[in-house]
Amino acid sequence: MKILKTEESAFAKIADFPYTPHFVNVTDTVKSELRMAYYQTGPKDGHTVLLLHGEPTWGYLYRYMMPILASAGYNVLVPDLIGFGRSDKPSRKEDYTYARHLIWVKDWFNQVVQGPCTLFCQDWGGLLGLRLVAELPERFAGVMASNTGLPTGEHTPSEAFLKWRRFSQEVPVFPPAGIVKGATVSTLSDTTLAAYNAPFPTEDHKAGARQFPLLVPATPDDPQTHENRKAWDALANFNKPFITVFSDSDPVTAGGDKIMQKVIPGCHGMKHTTIRQGGHFVQEDKGPELARLLVQFIQSTHNL
Repeated sequence: MKILKTEESAFAKIADFPYTPHFVNVTDTVKSELRMAYYQTGPKDGHTVLLLHGEPTWGYLYRYMMPILASAGYNVLVPDLIGFGRSDKPSRKEDYTYARHLIWVKDWFNQVVQGPCTLFCQDWGGLLGLRLVAELPERFAGVMASNTGLPTGEHTPSEAFLKWRRFSQEVPVFPPAGIVKGATVSTLSDTTLAAYNAPFPTEDHKAGARQFPLLVPATPDDPQTHENRKAWDALANFNKPFITVFSDSDPVTAGGDKIMQKVIPGCHGMKHTTIRQGGHFVQEDKGPELARLLVQFIQSTHNL
């Protein structure tokens, strides 16, 4: 496996993400050791809030939420998934699988996260994070899910998703910033767009970003269909607080919140919210609002 790294100089001009990266080594089934980056802010002895990003973003996506959560007294942890941000990037698309991403994230989680935490997940942050919750429910005090899901391939994907998947494979130059721009309601500055492109100086660095759309279970014979079904069975017994905050302008994940509210017992009696004027990357459009809702959720349900 050829491992690419993004030089730190690529991040030098990013002025609105002042967090020092920390690194741990994670290992997969073939014993490939990769360096995974993460960011920490807030008091380390506070309740831990884990923010998981998706495709094709990185920890920078949470820059509007992190200071609000830290000011509320929480220990905020934001990893860069393997292939994204400052984390190592295997150079071949074939190096990335759903199962491998889960192994990497779980290894990082077991090394870094102490005590029960609250998870906020969006996009692939949910496909990975909800699997962690299903496998390790005792490690989570609660969950806030936004614009995400846990597909099993038993239902035909939306046309919006199929269009996105075709685009991701056919576009000659994969445009991370352009993808974020196209899935937000607000107007993003040139400096913000540059920050989303920063981790990916070459097409080889984008292998993981290109592969993610193909890893979403879209047919019943997908390698992870059975495992996601098992995860849903586990989530059907998850009684801890679980809240959905999907946005009103995301055609890819629309309706996913209703499924969670129906299946997961922890959703019952929760004050679920639809974020108005929020696109798929709702953290960009409504980050401070999301952070305040997350603080309220933790304070009202976790006795923290």
